[in-house]
Amino acid sequence: MKKTLAMLAADAAQTILPFFSAQQFACMVELSRGEEGEFFLQKFIDLAEQIKTMPVTYGQDGMADEAVVHLHYFMGGSHWYITEKDIEGGVQQAYGYAVLNGDDYCAESGYISIEEITFYGAELDLHFTPCRLLEIKAKRAA
Repeated sequence: MKKTLAMLAADAAQTILPFFSAQQFACMVELSRGEEGEFFLQKFIDLAEQIKTMPVTYGQDGMADEAVVHLHYFMGGSHWYITEKDIEGGVQQAYGYAVLNGDDYCAESGYISIEEITFYGAELDLHFTPCRLLEIKAKRAA
């Protein structure tokens, strides 16, 4: 039996669920039932593939600004750019670049708990395209 888009998205949901806040995930599920449903169902599938294939902690060690940013979270003026998921594949200790409250001068790379930032309402940017960290920094400096 060939799986439908909805069935593939349901399978993908298990992979991406830990990377979303409860509110954003619930919203995406609801939107997948609406007139733009196919977009959101496909987004579940695409994000699951992106998350499955992104490097784990230390996977881009030593690359500095050449590291590829795979996920972008935002809340208010704060942004988190995730370069590596937790070494166990989870969300407790990912690695990336954080810009808090729009303060690019004090922004830094380090460990980020996706679990924590999504708990407090940070949203995963559904329109983000993976790119090198130096590209993010250049755009922010412009």
